[in-house]
Amino acid sequence: MPDPTAYEAMAAALARMPDPDSYQEVRALEGELAAAFGARRAVAVSSGTAAITTALAACGIGAGDEVLVPAVAVVMTVAAVAAAGARPVFVDAAAEGRGMDLADLTSKTGPATKAVIAVHLAGRTDNIHDLAACARTTGLRLIEDACQAQGTTSRGRAAGTVGDIGCFSFKDGKIISCGEGGYLLTDDDALADRAAAYRTHWQSPAPGAPAGSRLGVNHRLAEPLAALARHNLQRFPDALAQRRQQAAGLHRAVDATAGLEPIAPADGEVPNGYSALWRVTLPEPRAFATRLAGLGVPNSVGTHRLTAAHLHPACSGYATGDLPRARATVDTLLAVPFTEHDTEQAIEQWALTIRQEAAAWKS
Repeated sequence: MPDPTAYEAMAAALARMPDPDSYQEVRALEGELAAAFGARRAVAVSSGTAAITTALAACGIGAGDEVLVPAVAVVMTVAAVAAAGARPVFVDAAAEGRGMDLADLTSKTGPATKAVIAVHLAGRTDNIHDLAACARTTGLRLIEDACQAQGTTSRGRAAGTVGDIGCFSFKDGKIISCGEGGYLLTDDDALADRAAAYRTHWQSPAPGAPAGSRLGVNHRLAEPLAALARHNLQRFPDALAQRRQQAAGLHRAVDATAGLEPIAPADGEVPNGYSALWRVTLPEPRAFATRLAGLGVPNSVGTHRLTAAHLHPACSGYATGDLPRARATVDTLLAVPFTEHDTEQAIEQWALTIRQEAAAWKS
């Protein structure tokens, strides 16, 4: 059933329209996001991908620059780097798929390297603190793609607040959503000011760049969507608790299944429950994931055809060789995501299907 209070939340913003200079809801949302996640500043934008391109622009990254990107990533992250005019350089996965291989990252860091992007797939931050230390040592900006990690914490820090700037999505299906949109979190006022200027055609000033002195883009978040995001941010604690409960329930029902190894959180990490995660040790794991998707169990590989980014056809121009641990990490991943509409009965049916298919797959 539609939430009638959501319509009420947007009513005031709609009543003010047309008002092309109004940012009342956006400004209020930015303050509430910063407070909710313990960041100094938040900047609202039009999508999660726009958040990444805006973060890159705020960090001064563009043509001729290189950005280190994990090969265990969605293609949207790579697209944002390319849209900024920079070149993505793929980094292999660390042992057991725990984030990026820091030795490979270091070997690929050169004079043109300006930043590294951490991608928190399925709400897991993996080795983010080690990566942050490495980035500080090498003088690289650390951008967190935390679009799937709203509410995840690591060593008491919210995902997206460990690096220089964090990027998030409000797309429908995220734990906080408004249909489409995104935002950035940072403790750096200069980065926040440059992000805010860039997302609005540089109509506002930023350090070293007065208003109108540079070209920006329109990555603004519409006022009615900002109002809806504010409404859903108020419901975030309950929505986060629900996702964690859903993930825990599916893990309890599936973890003992032969051929599936649950992927535990990293030390000090409290995931948001965006997905339940297993490593598939059955033969032909991608085919197994596809089989589950066909039987109604949504998952990243079988449903959304997730592949290691360096193997994605659209990224062939950036690939410079195989990255075996990244390929194996993605190909053996069973990540089952949730939405607030997934009932206990539906999740029980997923569990039954996964157990039955795993047993049949082995025989």
